[in-house]
Amino acid sequence: MTAPTPDKPQASLAFVLLLSVLVVATCGLIYELLAGTLASYLLGDSVTQFSTVIGAYLFAMGVGSWLSRYVKGDELSIFVRVEVLIALLGGWSAAALFLLFPLVSDFRLALYGLVLAIGAMVGLEIPLLIRILQHRFAFRELVSNVLTFDYVGALVASVLFPLLLVPQLGLIRTGFVFGLANISVAIALLLILPRSRRNAADLAAALLVTASLIAGLFLAERLQRWSEVAFYQEPVIYARSTPYQRMVLTRRSGDIRLYLNGNLQFSSRDEYRYHEALVWPVLGRVANPAQVLVLGGGDGLAAREILRDRRVQRVTLVDLDPEMTRLFRDTPQLAALNGHALASPRVSVHNADAFRWVKEARGQYDAVIVDFPDPTEFSLGKLYTEHFYREVARLLAPGGVMTVQSTSPLIAPRSFWTVATTLEAAGLSARGYHAYVPSFGEWGFTMAAHGAIPPLAALPPGLRFLTPQSEPLLYQFPPDMARRPTPVNRLDNQALVRSFAEEWGPYEG
Repeated sequence: MTAPTPDKPQASLAFVLLLSVLVVATCGLIYELLAGTLASYLLGDSVTQFSTVIGAYLFAMGVGSWLSRYVKGDELSIFVRVEVLIALLGGWSAAALFLLFPLVSDFRLALYGLVLAIGAMVGLEIPLLIRILQHRFAFRELVSNVLTFDYVGALVASVLFPLLLVPQLGLIRTGFVFGLANISVAIALLLILPRSRRNAADLAAALLVTASLIAGLFLAERLQRWSEVAFYQEPVIYARSTPYQRMVLTRRSGDIRLYLNGNLQFSSRDEYRYHEALVWPVLGRVANPAQVLVLGGGDGLAAREILRDRRVQRVTLVDLDPEMTRLFRDTPQLAALNGHALASPRVSVHNADAFRWVKEARGQYDAVIVDFPDPTEFSLGKLYTEHFYREVARLLAPGGVMTVQSTSPLIAPRSFWTVATTLEAAGLSARGYHAYVPSFGEWGFTMAAHGAIPPLAALPPGLRFLTPQSEPLLYQFPPDMARRPTPVNRLDNQALVRSFAEEWGPYEG
């Protein structure tokens, strides 16, 4: 038995309904990706955040599909109202979550409440569409059409989100754009319906939601700034989402601070303490540091310290994010902060994944400075693993010395000493040390070398923090920071990421 041949208005309605499957599938996945990405930015540990957000979202979709059985009669009107509500909640979701984060005591409650609400309504969409279309297509053709458009929509969303939407629009604008896509479906269906079947209240609600989404789209940058000012409690002078991270610069009374995904990376008032402690205990132990490798350090501050040593002929700096190195090379105030290090002819910048770059690199380096962000998630944790350190050790010349920034030995002693244990498992000798940086508190580093770590030969004059007398004190640990048994951080266990979350969790909640 074949489906009846529809008349022209009915054919137009069927086409719009099938097209709406593509739109709602794309929008539904975008809202899911927005929630997961935003949660990983604000809460850290992207694996946990994406896993729980996706799980909650799919569960809610199942609940919505189950609830669709209780929708009886006039499915098209119900579908239009669901689209209006999804457009409102989904379109404003990123902006609302950013604004709520600094204001509510339990952000996860707001996050998962919104995820569940949007997921349940998205779960209603496909069952309702199938019921609306069942009299317009044969069953086999109906299922084929709906599932095809649904899966194609998912592909469109998954490709557009990382490659175009986040880097070009940012999370907040992306939410508003796809909210407008959702509301466009509702308005198109309302306009195709005969006047006798149009609901004036539905059309008015759709137009109001459209107006709010357009306003939000134009105010997106301001909304982002409001949320970040409330979060950082400091004037924001620069903010941008790149494909890799959210970068925010603040300035108060001459103090410039860099935050990546909400985590402080440096304060211009005391960063010299951190970077002198990171660089000079290494260079002061190497007889001739002609070739120096910096992994991370895209702000150029470690490179600034290295270039003060006239023995250094070449600095190879590997940082993932080209926007970071461009910003700190081309912005006059930031370039002045790093002494224009990234524009120096002695510095070669490579924007690449350090994990892959190190594996493919050849040659040897007299000193290696490893300055990655803390291991808040597994994508960063892989840069602290035995596998990675073995590859770095391959590049370290005989007599060379390397150091790794290793988080706070006071707040996270297990995490700190895990770095030393892992370096030793990679065949290196390791020695922990620490320095007090007011913006961070007690901060830790781990030095490593092939064989015994050589003694300090000299420090240059004019350092603001380190002296030949104070440098030996960096290696003294009181009992609350003393070494303790820790596991090796491997790719297949990521023990460091777990211990870091446990130890820092109480301070970040």
